[in-house]
Amino acid sequence: MARQSQAGGPLQALARYGQSVWLDYIHRAMLRGGELKRFIENDSVRGVTSNPTIFEQAIGGSDAYDEAIAQLAGAGEGAQAIFESVAAADIGAAAELFRPIYDMSAAGDGFVSMEVSPRLARDTDGTVAEARRLWAALGRPNVLIKVPGTIEGLPAVTQLIADGINVNVTLLFAVERYERVIDAYLTGLERRAAAGQPLDGVRSVASFFVSRVDTETDRRLEALTAAGASPAERTQREALLGTAAIANAKVAYQSYVAGFEAPRFRALMAKGAAVQRPLWASTGTKNPRYSDTMYVDGLIGPDTVNTMPPATLRAFAEHGRATRTLDADVEGARRQLAELEAVGVSLREVTDQLEVEGVKKFADSYAGVLAAVEAKRGRLATSSRG
Repeated sequence: MARQSQAGGPLQALARYGQSVWLDYIHRAMLRGGELKRFIENDSVRGVTSNPTIFEQAIGGSDAYDEAIAQLAGAGEGAQAIFESVAAADIGAAAELFRPIYDMSAAGDGFVSMEVSPRLARDTDGTVAEARRLWAALGRPNVLIKVPGTIEGLPAVTQLIADGINVNVTLLFAVERYERVIDAYLTGLERRAAAGQPLDGVRSVASFFVSRVDTETDRRLEALTAAGASPAERTQREALLGTAAIANAKVAYQSYVAGFEAPRFRALMAKGAAVQRPLWASTGTKNPRYSDTMYVDGLIGPDTVNTMPPATLRAFAEHGRATRTLDADVEGARRQLAELEAVGVSLREVTDQLEVEGVKKFADSYAGVLAAVEAKRGRLATSSRG
């Protein structure tokens, strides 16, 4: 639940370091009951992200959507059309709530994200077509269309930015892929400028996933140790547990700095372009041995967004440490990643696996939410006839 944060508390202090707090959660009940509004007023929340898993839990796990599902089912709509309708209604309502922040921040914040179908993660043309359709249907300048940062997604990002559509590039795990996302964004801006179109209204974020990297690297480190290790090897591997995710994100941030301080972007900035901010995603701590705020505490720095699930947001409000950490000891971060490779954990293999799993997880959730809608559609239609 939203809570009253202390004025000048840790959440509010993040803005002093150039970081925006977004909420990684949306539910119709929190829109209707005023909870999201309280998050804005009390906890300095300046945007919202959603994904198929969040909607699967929201729609399948509550009756908040039943009335709308019944009405749409009665009108003969299928499960996919019903899902898109209720999801778009939530995104639109949230966008209206955040519109004052968008206006006051000169389009720097106040965004709400909606995802193209994860079934299209390997389909460039399909992604472009669906993103255009969602953008037109939502019709609000403070919406971001979420596009997976797969190889197939990169040209879609370029095309959508050239179209003037705001994009949240998601499911990023590898620094190398993130650098290609920056290039895709800049190329889209260059094409738009060459076509004589304005750049000042286009916005994008790049969602770099964090905690899942530790989950997988820790699993591999522990498996290596279980297979046999000398005392020195055990000590070295144990020292690396829980270090890869933040180190990886710190190195990615250096790519952001290099990309957006370079002459290529400066030329675009002179025409009104905005930076593509890094957004730290998957910031809820999954390992109970680690601090529940570690993926916020360790990633605070300028021009960034941290999208937090409600539990992480509450934890940081209560005992988080707001100080600039993102660009501290970058060389130490590089050494940690090199040590991982040296002990037999390939970060490239980890991030490749996480992308495949991430696409599958969201596709499974998308299938799950459609199944939940279909089940409710049949039940509610039968009930209404009775």
